[in-house]
Amino acid sequence: MYRKLLPTTGAILAVMLLSLAAGCADTGPAPDAEHEHDDGEAGEHMEAEEGPLGGRLIEDADFSLEVTMFETGVPPEFRVYPRRDGKAMKPADVQLTMELTRLGGVTDRISFAPQGEYLRSTSPIQEPHSFSVQVQARTGDAAHSWNYESFEGRTSIPPEMAKDAGVETAVAGPGQIEERLSLYGSIQADPRRVRSVTARFPGIIRSVRGNVGDAVRQGQQLATVESNESLQTYAVTAPISGVITERHANPGEATDEEPLFQIADFSAVRAELNVFPRDRGRLRPGQPVRVKAADGGQEASGVVEFVSPVGTGTGQTLVVRVQLDNKDGAWTPGQFIEGSVTIATTEVPVVIAREALQTFRDWNVAFVNVGDTYEFRPLELGRRDGERVEVTSGLKAGDIYVTANSYLIKADIEKSGASHDH
Repeated sequence: MYRKLLPTTGAILAVMLLSLAAGCADTGPAPDAEHEHDDGEAGEHMEAEEGPLGGRLIEDADFSLEVTMFETGVPPEFRVYPRRDGKAMKPADVQLTMELTRLGGVTDRISFAPQGEYLRSTSPIQEPHSFSVQVQARTGDAAHSWNYESFEGRTSIPPEMAKDAGVETAVAGPGQIEERLSLYGSIQADPRRVRSVTARFPGIIRSVRGNVGDAVRQGQQLATVESNESLQTYAVTAPISGVITERHANPGEATDEEPLFQIADFSAVRAELNVFPRDRGRLRPGQPVRVKAADGGQEASGVVEFVSPVGTGTGQTLVVRVQLDNKDGAWTPGQFIEGSVTIATTEVPVVIAREALQTFRDWNVAFVNVGDTYEFRPLELGRRDGERVEVTSGLKAGDIYVTANSYLIKADIEKSGASHDH
């Protein structure tokens, strides 16, 4: 069944969230209604006359049509009942067409064929059922025409009010969907940047100047050793710049080939990520990786540098290595991390931001924006990644849709009572 409610202004958003009540009005919905039609103009439209079947009744002298929407067990379709002087006519005696002009100017041309006691639209009526309607009918030599508005799931918000509410928009269009694989692991020192420091000649350690945790420069003196053979004292210096991570030297101790110190350069580190053998074939060097701390702190980008060919441990997990710049010291060896590896990138005709998605009735929807008017669009979705989602039906490239704070548009429409019972 198909019914019309009184319109609302759509300015409830500002009242509800910004307390910007000045200039806003709300006329409540009429009772027992299935469709709420909001054309954004307050107090200028009368409630449509209802026919005996609960549909919209349109009349021209003694000829009338009752327009109903039927959608039980079939795609939505118009069923129109013709009458003369209130009595049913043969549908075959009426030629009927409709033009449905949607938000944004797209027009659907609907033809009808007689079936039983009514005229049935020959094509489904796509959601949303929100449009300006032009009806053309012919009975014998007489022509009849009507125009009316049938809006639902729509609201109007002045641009300055939408801006104050933080509503933002974007343009739907071509984009990339990235297939990603999430892996977990930890930060490790790069073995290529670690040096063990030994004495050149056996002898007695006379002095030590470095401690664990000290930052040192390449060539900086760490200790002095008196050679057993020459009895000369020589300096032991840092072979690289970095941090002392181990110390095995004290004055008076004898030294031979054992390391006195270990120095690590943490200006670059490795992200070592664990991967199950079943995913080994999806990974290869050069793939982009986004690494972030498990506690939600810092993030960094890199590429897969190495994928181990064999598994380790009882789970036979493999290791993926990613080199990370660490000149600012943000990453600490042993730190737990999550890595997101981009394993495939697909170009698709229409993508939107995931933050734009809302649930409305039984659909995933986005809200399109034309001027100061917003309206829902049911979507068919395809592939998605962390930021974007492919739209296979419901939006076309070039459509302007709400991104940030799209839930406010949904709330404004629902607050206005914009319902459509199926």
